[in-house]
Amino acid sequence: MNATLDIATVQAFLLVADLQSFTRAAEALGTTQAAVSLKLQRLETLLRKRLVERSPRAVKLTAEGAAFLPRARALMDAHDSALSGEAQTAQLLSLGISDHAAGPELVPLLERLHAMSSQLTLAVTIGFSREMLDAYDKGRLDAVIVRQEGSRRGGEKLVEDEFGWFASRRFTVPKGEALPLATLAPPCGVRAMAARALEKAGIPSRERFVGGGVTAVVAAALAGLAIAPLARRIAPPGLIDIGPAQKLPKLVASKVMLHAKVSDPAKLAALRTVAATFRSAAAAA
Repeated sequence: MNATLDIATVQAFLLVADLQSFTRAAEALGTTQAAVSLKLQRLETLLRKRLVERSPRAVKLTAEGAAFLPRARALMDAHDSALSGEAQTAQLLSLGISDHAAGPELVPLLERLHAMSSQLTLAVTIGFSREMLDAYDKGRLDAVIVRQEGSRRGGEKLVEDEFGWFASRRFTVPKGEALPLATLAPPCGVRAMAARALEKAGIPSRERFVGGGVTAVVAAALAGLAIAPLARRIAPPGLIDIGPAQKLPKLVASKVMLHAKVSDPAKLAALRTVAATFRSAAAAA
């Protein structure tokens, strides 16, 4: 067999497999969905195998596609290693992520960046949106994934979250008492949003638990200590939205934005992958 695998088509296949979407793969590659589809068709023609099952709602690997996947990864690893050489130093991508924006997308995002290049060192900081934006504005971060703050313009929208009032199934609202809340400490924007909504509705509240991260806030809600204002995308299965039953005010939707200022091609490619992976994982959630 004299046919030769094209690295670009293999890369497109890997992105489609990981992101389960031709659209997201095209975003990561900075090209069009049609171009990605054409690359896959060429690869399938070359291999004489159907690698991907396409449907209006989902993209899945065939059995032959799943079998080809580890070989495709090995080929890309060898390709990257051959290109990098021993003298090349790893590049640093510093990324700040809002704790209230990270959610379940963080794991696949890091996995995809790791698979993308062994020559890319990640420095990821989790914190409040305002703190991440301050660090970004001061040049300490290459990019940030944050909730949209006030009148700030620019950035790329990754997802728009709906919020709810989440609590354990066994939680009961105490009668005649202020609503117990589990939140992050100031300057958390979600905390401020929830406080404004309750104040406007004339519902008294008190902070029952203040956590240093969303993981701690979720744990407090799961333990039945209090109610946590959370994005539906982030709330785990053990929590339910008790807002409608308790006639709590509707919380406004919030956009998750990507802000970046990099010019290096490798970092730009990594950030395209970040955006595509985040959208794909958010849609799955």
